[in-house]
Amino acid sequence: MKNSISLIILIFGLTISACTPKEAATEIEKTPPNIIYILADDLGYGDLSCYGQERFSTPHLDQLAMDGIRFTRHYSGSTVCAPSRSVLMTGLHTGHTPIRGNQEVKPEGQWPLSASAETLAERLKEVGYVTGAFGKWGLGFPGSEGDPVKQGFDRFFGYNCQRYAHRYYPEYLWENEEKVYLEGNDWGSAVSYAPDMIQQKTIDFIREHRDTSFFAFVPIVIPHAELIVPNDDIYQQYLGKFPETPYEGRPGADYGPDMIISMYCSQENPHATFAAMVHRIDRYVGEIVKELEDLGLSENTIIMFTSDNGPHMEGGADPRFFNSNGGLRGFKRDLYEGGIRVPFIVTWPGTIQEGGVSDHPSAFWDLFPTLGDLTGFESEQTDGISFLPELLGREQPKHDFLYWEFHERGGKQALLKDEWKAVRLNVGKDPNGPLELYNLESDPFEEYNVAEAHPDLVETFARMMEDEREPSAKFNFGSLANSGK
Repeated sequence: MKNSISLIILIFGLTISACTPKEAATEIEKTPPNIIYILADDLGYGDLSCYGQERFSTPHLDQLAMDGIRFTRHYSGSTVCAPSRSVLMTGLHTGHTPIRGNQEVKPEGQWPLSASAETLAERLKEVGYVTGAFGKWGLGFPGSEGDPVKQGFDRFFGYNCQRYAHRYYPEYLWENEEKVYLEGNDWGSAVSYAPDMIQQKTIDFIREHRDTSFFAFVPIVIPHAELIVPNDDIYQQYLGKFPETPYEGRPGADYGPDMIISMYCSQENPHATFAAMVHRIDRYVGEIVKELEDLGLSENTIIMFTSDNGPHMEGGADPRFFNSNGGLRGFKRDLYEGGIRVPFIVTWPGTIQEGGVSDHPSAFWDLFPTLGDLTGFESEQTDGISFLPELLGREQPKHDFLYWEFHERGGKQALLKDEWKAVRLNVGKDPNGPLELYNLESDPFEEYNVAEAHPDLVETFARMMEDEREPSAKFNFGSLANSGK
């Protein structure tokens, strides 16, 4: 496979050039494209202005959508952080993926991916990519077999632990397996804003590897709570713009000698702060795009932008005020559409047609086969279907169904087939409990449970849910069902 990658890419480049608007008349040789996958944290379906946000704008992301394709029915791997990332990295949905819940490990980190797990980064390394991850990991505590540098990443900089990532002024971040202490930060003082430092490391990685094929996984930690940003030009433009109700954190929430890392700080202006955090993401994306342009890498780089799950309600966040779920039902920790449908934008200048909008139902587990098609690696380990044809304007194969399970808040399952969506709650108490059934074509906001009118469908979906999940010794609905994370 390694020896044939140049031929594969050449053939691929000659094939796709005929159907791209800018290269329709010219056959060109493509080198393996650089891949930048940007993953926001708890950004809702409606939090970008190109997806309907009206309280503030996201001009760089809007431009990204204009320059490429915007998906309207893209789904996250799960409705919380760790399992969503596990799905992304392994190409397996939550009925099969190794990490299916936010299982904490003290003092720092989460339950690790095993050494036998096959990750996207490992496969890309095998076909010649330099791999880097910059942001929040959450799939294995430092030094464990789930550490990012043991799961295929040549370079990691950021938070190993998603619990520590609640704090944007941490004492330290991780660079590969070494702690990097942040100037002026000691868990009690807030001087060095970690997301800005992570962004700079992302830019540095792009510059350092301009002459080779690289995969940059950029799991940005914002706008996850806590709500806090530097007092800079971004923040100042939102002060006084919105009505505000200060958020008061519990004892131990605020920076100081008694701070508890897992909590969220108090915030006088939560609305302004949230808008500034999303604005900051938008600026980061603009900086990445400009760096690619300055280095002459734009036409050989595919950029993907999405979010790990629906919008959160912790730390003073107010997704109802911002319509962060785009009017869909549910938020983070729900398997209704608002908890798992996320924005997804893909751009590749000269290859993907500009201004596209796709209603193809796709999900995180589709990234694995898509990048396999794109770069030449093969894997039989996936629940996904490549969406590369959709990017290139070709006939796109469809999923027979999409499946999710969630191991907290009582345990939940969901299954989407065609226009039908089935949801089961309280699985920990009753694994064979009643299903809710919604027709997303006539009822996109999941307001009307029509299960009683369609008993045959309910029976079919219940059987599919049972057949689709594989047992997990660590993640079963009883173990985390009432954890409340």
